[in-house]
Order: sequence, then C-alpha cells, then structure tokens
Amino acid sequence: MTVHDFTVDAADGTSRSLGDYAGQTLLIVNVASKCGLTPQYEGLESLYRDLHGRGLEILGFPCNQFGGQEPGTDAEIQEFCATKFDVTFPVLGKIEVNGPDAAPLYTHLRSEAPGDFGPDAGFLYEHIKKTRPEAIGTDEIKWNFTKFLVDPDGKVVRRYEPTVTPEEIRKDLEATLA
Repeated sequence: MTVHDFTVDAADGTSRSLGDYAGQTLLIVNVASKCGLTPQYEGLESLYRDLHGRGLEILGFPCNQFGGQEPGTDAEIQEFCATKFDVTFPVLGKIEVNGPDAAPLYTHLRSEAPGDFGPDAGFLYEHIKKTRPEAIGTDEIKWNFTKFLVDPDGKVVRRYEPTVTPEEIRKDLEATLA
C-alpha cells in the first residue's frame, strides 16, 4: 500500500484521490491557524512556489487535536490561509490525525514513519512531556506542522517533527525531485 491508494476529503466536501499525485513528490502536513508554529505556512508556501514546477505538491490537512488550535470550519480555514499567508497549495478538509477517528491516510503515514521525537525537539518536547507524556515513544503525531515526505511512487520517505522548519527540509525535497 502507498499514499496513492488513499482518498481524502477536500475542503469543499468532495473526495480527492491521492493517486492523482502519482509521479509527484508530496509534502503532507497537519496544519493549524492558531498555533505558535502557524508562521510555517510562509515557509511551506515559499517551497511550493519555488519547487511546484519541478514536481512538488504540498498538501495541508487542518487538525484541531492539539490545543484546539484549528477551531474553524473548512471555509474559515480556507479564508484564513488565503488572506493571512496567501497560500496557494491545497489545504484539504479538516481531519483527525491520532486516535480512533484518525484519517486512514494518517494511520498509514504514522506506521510508515513513526518519527524520532525526543529532547532535540526542544521546547515542544518539554511541552509534550508535561501535557501528553503518553505520546512520547509512540508513532502518534505530537503537534501541528508534522511533515511527511512522500516520493513520486507514493512511498513515505521521512517524517519531520513540528520544530523542523520548511527551510530545513528543502535539500531533502530537492533530492527527491532530482
């Protein structure tokens, strides 16, 4: 099974097959509008504008599971992304990424790249250790702006924890596009 085998909901309620992205490098990110990491939208959009023509597609999935930091409706989220960050990459329908109602895509992403979240995540590690200690050492998504790099064949290449900025992964993206 690959990422291309999944169907997701778009923000307008229609379904979108991720098979439509076969042959493209994907960066899949759980996003939020009211998070301290929300400015990462700028870096994601910069990557998208620079690398989209070479085959990069970024897919944002709003999620409200972390501190209630994505409380809006799909329409409100679209408006926020367009007006605050001039986002042009697809921001899809709001989902859950952990727990019994996790989107099947995210269950797959987590199992393929469980992550290595630890003290090197700095302030976020300390926050998770205090607020969600049961998540440490699991494949759970720890917070907003966890990123997954997926190759053109739909295979998960790598997981980047939230504190890794879009700029820090540019080299990996470019290598996957080459």
